[in-house]
Amino acid sequence: MSAISLKNYALGRWVEGKGAGADIPSAVTGRIVARAGSGGLDFKAMASHARDVGGANLRKQTFQQRAAIVKALGSAIMDKKEELYALNFHTGATRKDGWIDIEGGAGTLLSMASSAKRELPDDFLFVDGPVEQISKEGTFLAQHVYTPLRGAAVHINAFNFPVWGMLEKLAPAFLAGMPAIVKPASATAYLTEAAVRIMIEANVLPTGALQLIAGSTGDLFEHLTCQDVVSFTGSAWTAEMLKQHPVVMREGVRFVAEQDSLNASILGPDATPESPEFDLFIKEVAKEMTVKAGQKCTAIRRALVPAARIDAVQAALIARIEKIVLGDPREEST
Repeated sequence: MSAISLKNYALGRWVEGKGAGADIPSAVTGRIVARAGSGGLDFKAMASHARDVGGANLRKQTFQQRAAIVKALGSAIMDKKEELYALNFHTGATRKDGWIDIEGGAGTLLSMASSAKRELPDDFLFVDGPVEQISKEGTFLAQHVYTPLRGAAVHINAFNFPVWGMLEKLAPAFLAGMPAIVKPASATAYLTEAAVRIMIEANVLPTGALQLIAGSTGDLFEHLTCQDVVSFTGSAWTAEMLKQHPVVMREGVRFVAEQDSLNASILGPDATPESPEFDLFIKEVAKEMTVKAGQKCTAIRRALVPAARIDAVQAALIARIEKIVLGDPREEST
């Protein structure tokens, strides 16, 4: 395929970055499939555009109207999923792997939109509980309500789920009336960019609601305020570094991190090689090692087995792994 020129969606239009950018190779062939670079972007202007334009436009919509937007975005992704599958293979993912990311991401939008339609009011405020009487005579009352923050949601996402990882964060942000600035991992940013393009071309998002950074975030953190939110997915080391950014600390920026994971699959001592639980254990351990090449937050790091079952588990696991075909993810047998 010909190289894809990544662009940055900022200030309501596509603008070419001035920086040279970095080559992104296909994980399968090694050929360059994209270039990513955020050089030339005015990050202060992006943050202001998100708050002043995107946020203002989203806050004009009720919860129900924003839910309709989220639903339309999910439908748009689903309608053009084959465009994303075509790029998905270059990330090293099979179609089965991509199904989790692409259709799973669209399904997340649709599911959250459906929940919002059932549970949120057609209003600008969400009332949380009844009026509380604070004073004995009832002259001091309290009512708790939820309203949108006046900032932007900065989403820094991981390489392994370039579509779903973005969409699972966008849905609650848009429902809450917050504009988003999305920064995907560069290694698979071309797939994220394609998904963003589909959402923009769906023509349902208010101006300024969504911006994309393909490449470094530059000095974006320098322009954050106490009304902004940073949602990070990645390593614990990077999360700790970002969380201690001077502006994040000084301004009290809300910081959410999904970092690393520590999961295990455990075989009970009563599960014998003849039991269905034993077969399920072998099946799931093999799946955790191979689906998306083990590159997912729910993948296991350890398989814990009773000492008396180690030989049987090892033999069964080897037999299953030997049947797995390695190769081009576009081939159905892979």
